[in-house]
Amino acid sequence: MIDLDRVIRLAIQSKKIYFGSKQTLRMARNGRATAIILASNSPSNFRNDIEHCSKLSEIPLYTYNGTNLDLSLACGKKFTISALAIREIADSRLLRMLTIPTSETE
Repeated sequence: MIDLDRVIRLAIQSKKIYFGSKQTLRMARNGRATAIILASNSPSNFRNDIEHCSKLSEIPLYTYNGTNLDLSLACGKKFTISALAIREIADSRLLRMLTIPTSETE
């Protein structure tokens, strides 16, 4: 099982991450994201758009097991985060963690 908290911390350290639904959707539409993480309580219309764009662009989509408040705490931010996009994987540990097949991918 993949530890999304650890993946998020490594991505934040590498500064290759975008927070927020608008930027995540833009990165998914352009195919520039390497991975997308959604909070479990993301709005359904946004979730459907992200799922569609990620399938078309073949971007792995992970669902965070907590709410948007839990995701923001994992990121160390003081605002709620319903989605985030990892732009580039510079760390080989992060790449290995994301390529492990899990049941969380959709």
